[in-house]
Amino acid sequence: MSALASDPRLVAIARAGLSGSAVPFRATLFEKSGRSNWLVVWHQDTALPVAARFDSPEWGPWSEKAAVVYAHAPTWALARVLALRVHLDDSAEENGPLRVIPGSHQLGVLSDDEVFRVAREREAATCLVARGGVLAMRPLVIHSSSKSTADVPRRVLHLEYVDSLDLAPGIRLAVA
Repeated sequence: MSALASDPRLVAIARAGLSGSAVPFRATLFEKSGRSNWLVVWHQDTALPVAARFDSPEWGPWSEKAAVVYAHAPTWALARVLALRVHLDDSAEENGPLRVIPGSHQLGVLSDDEVFRVAREREAATCLVARGGVLAMRPLVIHSSSKSTADVPRRVLHLEYVDSLDLAPGIRLAVA
């Protein structure tokens, strides 16, 4: 995944979205199919992997997964992140595509109740992307996906970039 995340075409997209530098720091493979199928409720992605715990009232709660420390981050840190979703299969209405609330990333970090209120009040957009396509998204955009209703797989490689691994003095992202 490191080679793909460093592909000049993807880095150029990330740099454009981050207004300059783009460092890949996390990759996740999502696969929805007849064997692996789930519903994702409306949410924002607010946890970031960090190199070490630190004291800050802006960060937390804290958790650990596969020996990596994670903290829920403040808006200013999440605004420095851009995800590129590389579609390994076509996404279609029947295989649980990504749905987003356009512009919701500008609202900052919201509580779960606020997320659901915004999702009820604003119109959602369904992101149908062809195999090989790339979709850019901010972690704070409110998003969801339904269960797949067909045995057509939807695999997405979710690559995350940041303008610098060092977010502030004493706050460094971990490469996860």
